[in-house]
This record gives sequence, C-alpha cells and structure tokens, in this order.
Amino acid sequence: MTHIKVIIPAYNEADSIANVIHEIPDDVDEIIVVNNNSTDNTVKNAKAAGATVLTEKNKGYGYACLKGLEYIALQADKPNIIVFIDGDYSDYPEELTKIVDPIIADDVDLVIGARVAELREKGSMTPQQVFGNWLATFLMKLLFRARFTDLGPFRAIKYDKLLLLDMQDKTYGWTVEMQLKALKKKLKYLEVPVKYKKRIGVSKVSGTVKGTIFAGVKILSWIFKYSLK
Repeated sequence: MTHIKVIIPAYNEADSIANVIHEIPDDVDEIIVVNNNSTDNTVKNAKAAGATVLTEKNKGYGYACLKGLEYIALQADKPNIIVFIDGDYSDYPEELTKIVDPIIADDVDLVIGARVAELREKGSMTPQQVFGNWLATFLMKLLFRARFTDLGPFRAIKYDKLLLLDMQDKTYGWTVEMQLKALKKKLKYLEVPVKYKKRIGVSKVSGTVKGTIFAGVKILSWIFKYSLK
C-alpha cells in the first residue's frame, strides 16, 4: 500500500489554504501545513480544514519544507511518497493523482508538475516568472542535459530518494536544488503537464521586486554551483 504525505509551506494564506486542503484527494495519509510566521488566520483555517499544522519561525520556503520533513522523520511509519504544493490555490490539488501515479507505478522517482502555457490561466504567471523558468531550465539543459521545462512547486518524490538528496536550501532555491541533485544522483524523473490559475493573494516572490531578484539570484547560483562540481 502506498502512503503519501503532503507538505504545504504557508505564509499568510488564510483565504486559500482551506481550498487547497479540501481539494487534495482522500487517499493522502496526512496533509502537513507549515505556518511560516503568518500574521493572519492561516493556522486557524488550516486546522479547521483538517491539516496537521506546524510552525517554522525562520522565514523561507526551504525552511518550511525542511520543518515538514523533520516532523515526518520523527514518525514511526514513514511515507512512500512526499508531495509538495503551494498554499495559494494556484495549483489544482485534485491533480495530485496524476502527479503521484508514475511514482506508484515505480516508473520514476521524481515528478514535476509542469505549468505548460496551454494549461495556464492568462496572467497566472508574471513575465519574470516565465522568463526565469525558461532561463533556469535552458541552463540546466545546456549544462546537465536535463529535460526539465519548469521549476513548478507542485511535485512528488519518493521519500527515500528525497532523503538521498540531503536538501539544504532555506529559501527560494529549494525547487531548483531538488532538480539539480536529482540529476546528479541520476534519479528517474518526469514532467507531467498541470493546470495553473491566478493565485489568491499576492505572491511573496514574484509579487515584489526584491523577491523576484532574490529568487533569481538563488536559482542561478545553485545552477552554476553544480556546474562546477
């Protein structure tokens, strides 16, 4: 039997978090929301929707993901698959099934939900997001012969393979670090096209100039760091 746990990093997602939780398929064992210093009702709404809620006071996407993994590591029954999804309701949580199915079939170790243009709602990704994804994946193709087209946050990975990657990034480099390390460790990976819509609320990354620049620098630094190894 396949055991799946979902980790949702969340910072001020009170208006969207319950929607995300409610639309995740019932065959998931546990939904873990990691509150990343929210100042709204994210915690209250996530608990009311039935999620396990943890708190990570250090701000950063990677910090939140690592907190979720620390919690799982302490449990007696380990999952087979970990799914990561954002708490802003930009993804379609019901598509989790198509994300995990290739792993359950034991065909691959890592599946990335690719936000392909034909399935994206108009305006759901900013021009800088589209360009940043293109640049990062182009460099990964050039330097590592990768087949990735997106750094989408909606993704699934075998738990034992995720531990093998020894994830370290605390902020915006989490997604690209996972993909680069998967390449280095020769994990089997696949992209699955997913739908994508305008998020609820303002993006903490692409919604600010500072966030956009910082994320871009972190992503490119991970790529060039690994190109020298």
